[in-house]
Amino acid sequence: MKLGIIGGSGLDNPELLQDYKEINVETPYGQSSSKITCGKIFDVEVCIIARHGKKHEITPTKVNNKANIYALKKLECTHIISTTAVGSLKEEIKPGHLVILDQIIDFTKHRDFTFHNDFRDGVVHTSFAEPFSEELRKKLIESALELGFYFHKKGTVITIEGPRFSTRAESNLFRSFGADVINMSIAPEAILAREAGLEYSAVAMSTDYDCWKENEKDVTWEIIEKIMKENSEKVKKLIIKTIEKFSEDSVVKEDIIKIKKSIRTIPDFPKQGIMFRDITTLMKNPEAFKKTIEILFNKYKDKNIDIVAGIESRGFIFGGILAEKLNAEFVPVRKPGKLPSQVVSEEYELEYGKDKIEIHRDAISQGKKVLVVDDLIATGGTCLAACNLIKKVGGEIVECCFVIELPELKGREKLEQAGYDIFSLVEFEGG
Repeated sequence: MKLGIIGGSGLDNPELLQDYKEINVETPYGQSSSKITCGKIFDVEVCIIARHGKKHEITPTKVNNKANIYALKKLECTHIISTTAVGSLKEEIKPGHLVILDQIIDFTKHRDFTFHNDFRDGVVHTSFAEPFSEELRKKLIESALELGFYFHKKGTVITIEGPRFSTRAESNLFRSFGADVINMSIAPEAILAREAGLEYSAVAMSTDYDCWKENEKDVTWEIIEKIMKENSEKVKKLIIKTIEKFSEDSVVKEDIIKIKKSIRTIPDFPKQGIMFRDITTLMKNPEAFKKTIEILFNKYKDKNIDIVAGIESRGFIFGGILAEKLNAEFVPVRKPGKLPSQVVSEEYELEYGKDKIEIHRDAISQGKKVLVVDDLIATGGTCLAACNLIKKVGGEIVECCFVIELPELKGREKLEQAGYDIFSLVEFEGG
């Protein structure tokens, strides 16, 4: 991935960027708002544009959004994080709070916000129901939680023309629209980014209550500037943390490719037409096996897992090691007749007939957080039975975790419809 950043984030500080340089990019739409500062943070390539110019000399209406988005696309950016100051239209979004935006109301009047000003090359109507990238939003939310920031996971922004601020009547009107915050920049950027096929998300910093709230000073540029200076470090830390996550993901993706290559496929086993995914070759590969456990440990180390429940039999291998690393208890989920003490059973349907699994009655205490582990999810029947069994004895399922998933057999759908979260490392086509 390559990340574009739009706004006054302060990330173009040479002390933060490795191998940085400032470049001009020619576009069919004119000059971008500023020279684009390009470099690396955590080995992730970043390209940074100051939306209003380096000295904030460009008014909101005059920002050349088309040139900015086109330039980032030309530099091969795949994702954009935008930063923006907003006025709060809700009591609970206080000055200084961050908002990870999820919806837009476009109230601008004079912006050039489409690359499709005619249909000579074909009709284009861009889907915009969900205007922000869920992938980026998820990363920003995870980063804000890890940093311990007080923030809002959702928010609807209404973008007005500017540069003047709202009248009191307008501010109350925008509140009646269902908007949570107000600004002068996000809608045109988001529309153009979507048209350009880029993943786009925005971090909003609340600086004021616009002018709707009684007993609060009406918004001024001086108020906005003061709050921005006080809180800009939070935004910078949030973006850096998000970039770090992308860097980690890049490494993990490379490891997952290696893990998948280490799994052998044996056709027509145990019967004709079955493509058997053999994990013995994964376990025989020390590096791939270690990476498998490492990825699973990093995913669950902060989830406060009390118990890892491994499903017979290969779930014992991965589950047992993972339980030890998580400092959690390990509970085996077994076929009938294998456990020596009192058991609780759960029956489930097979393609032909029925089967049953069991756990010890005293294996899981009420309210314990349980991670269910198996090597593979196909139709999901066994895992669903295991989850039902764990709930019977009072356990709370955190997630169901698999090394291999066979999506065509729709096991994920079955478990998610039952309300369980699913994670798998690698996918294989077929059954």
